Amino acid sequence: MKAWLISVGLKIKNIFLFLFAAQLIYIIVLKWVDPPITVTQLQSWVHRDGLRRDYVNLDDMSPHAALAVIASEDQLFPDHNGFDIKSIKKAMELNKKKPNRLRGASTISQQVAKNVFLWQGRSWLRKGLEVYFTFMIEAVWGKRRILEMYLNVAEMGKGVFGIEAASRKFFNKSAKKLTRNEAAMIAASLPNPKKYTVKPVSKYINKRYPWVIQQMNFLHTDEDIRRLLPGAKKMGS
Repeated sequence: MKAWLISVGLKIKNIFLFLFAAQLIYIIVLKWVDPPITVTQLQSWVHRDGLRRDYVNLDDMSPHAALAVIASEDQLFPDHNGFDIKSIKKAMELNKKKPNRLRGASTISQQVAKNVFLWQGRSWLRKGLEVYFTFMIEAVWGKRRILEMYLNVAEMGKGVFGIEAASRKFFNKSAKKLTRNEAAMIAASLPNPKKYTVKPVSKYINKRYPWVIQQMNFLHTDEDIRRLLPGAKKMGS
């Protein structure tokens, strides 16, 4: 009996080591290679919401697109280590006061970790794994690759993943040609892109995208942010 338990323990240990090595290799590979599929994309296809995507390099996107998502989703993106501690504390306090109105505080890095490696949901298991993968991509990929990945895998409409697919669907042009207003409209939908539609323009988008533009105007001179943007010099000062 004891020998059997030892054998089972060794097998579990070997499986764990194999899975750990496999995910580590996958993380390293994704520093240069785009993910073939994500759980969220697969779910969208299975649920017949569609699957429209077209991965492009950051340099093939309008700098307005990158600036818009930073302004809308994570204005401290260049400065944090993957986690915005102040926002997390605020969200936790608000969630205690109003448990029926949960507020998130996910950074762009956390959203990428979730969208690329995990599934949608609020379980403690998924959140714990999100912390691990966020730490890893910050260490292995760096900010520019994380931003590029976010702009390629984030859902930006029902069954529409990434800025290139969203740009072609909503504005019939490549992501490289997006204007500031168009990029702000797409970024404004990110809290819930299935509900807050860019075309036809929902009331929420109409109300929020001018605010996103205002934030873009404040942030576009920030040197830390400009270093992450493709073709930032073309934006002016």
